[in-house]
Amino acid sequence: MKKLRVFFDGACPLCRKEISLYQSADHAKAIDWHDVSSAQREEMLPLPRQTLLARFHVQTPDGQLVSGARGFIAMWRQLPNWNRLATICSLPGLPPLLELAYRGFLWLRPAIQRAFR
Repeated sequence: MKKLRVFFDGACPLCRKEISLYQSADHAKAIDWHDVSSAQREEMLPLPRQTLLARFHVQTPDGQLVSGARGFIAMWRQLPNWNRLATICSLPGLPPLLELAYRGFLWLRPAIQRAFR
């Protein structure tokens, strides 16, 4: 059975902490977690490593790539106690607003990473 694949930047302290929270909720092992900051064969990745490091991406079991806020929603849908948040965040009009907030975070991310280090 294919699983949702989550690609994350394990070299980012903030990202690592957040993903750790999600991993601890993945009791059913419904997600394949991929730290793209570590050396792995580039040809095994669905996108170039730098693209995957630049923002959050997931790959659905049918192979579709989803990024940003919609990627988080797809991941939350797979996790107990997070799937309610996915349902709420999927309400009409909310995904584009969440994407704007996520892009704001990406703009601030370098400063936040420096503070975490």
